[in-house]
Amino acid sequence: MTGQAAAVCGELIRSRALSPGGGFALQPGGGFQVDATAWAILALKALGQGSELLDRAQTLLASRQSPDGRVCLSPEHPEAFWPTSLAILAWRLAPAHRKALDLAAGFLLAASGRHWPRGYVRIFQHDTSIKGWPWIGETHSWVEPTALAIMALKAAGQGGHARVKEAARMLLDRQLPRGGWNYGNTSVFGQELFPFPESTGLALNALKDAVPPEEVRKSLAYLQVALRKVRTPLALGWGLMGLAAWGVQPPEAPAWIDECLRRQERYGPYDTGALSVLGLATRAPRGLTGIFLEQKK
Repeated sequence: MTGQAAAVCGELIRSRALSPGGGFALQPGGGFQVDATAWAILALKALGQGSELLDRAQTLLASRQSPDGRVCLSPEHPEAFWPTSLAILAWRLAPAHRKALDLAAGFLLAASGRHWPRGYVRIFQHDTSIKGWPWIGETHSWVEPTALAIMALKAAGQGGHARVKEAARMLLDRQLPRGGWNYGNTSVFGQELFPFPESTGLALNALKDAVPPEEVRKSLAYLQVALRKVRTPLALGWGLMGLAAWGVQPPEAPAWIDECLRRQERYGPYDTGALSVLGLATRAPRGLTGIFLEQKK
């Protein structure tokens, strides 16, 4: 991938760093955000930039962890615990925060969305009994938070846990018949829904090494067509990492990323999470989990 795009992403992310306490803002001029900080740590580590910022950011992130292990979007909303997965990924190479990582992993293993016997909610076709993870506590499990939790628990050494295996089954059950994933419904009132590139990319990253290639063949085919049309950072970044996780690297990808970055001139700055996903895609020849494997060497 182009080094220029990686440098641009890194520079823009570093410009959101906050001092003196550390951490990162979601947008220029903003205040500290848990999710922006975790994403910035992930991206800057992969890009080999901003190492002087990472220790402080990881420590600040740990200071926001609740006693039960969750890392919430804000103290006022403990039910919004989906950033716990991002925090685990941000701490995975920081021995000083291993205790925080293990506590967060334990929380995720004990947490779940709301689930019902299959067929109890008749407007949905998917199996509502298979457990994944929700965005918000006491709500149904969805594709993207489940994919992030799977990747986080794998990074924490819990990839063989029964909860992770069940969550992989949940993702397969939510895969659309014609390929791809959306937020988590396959059919509503008998109408098959459409896939999203970002949700598909997330699911493909999470399912790498968990299912045989034929199980996701249609989704890979969908994504190869869809990415020729999209130039938004989350869709493009996650989509490229989803393909890369399964050994597919479109030769046009560097040009697509450059075009996506240039669109900020028209639409305004991307938020830190979106820039981080796009930056990670420039360093992910084997997908997001491939980056983790490389960094352990």
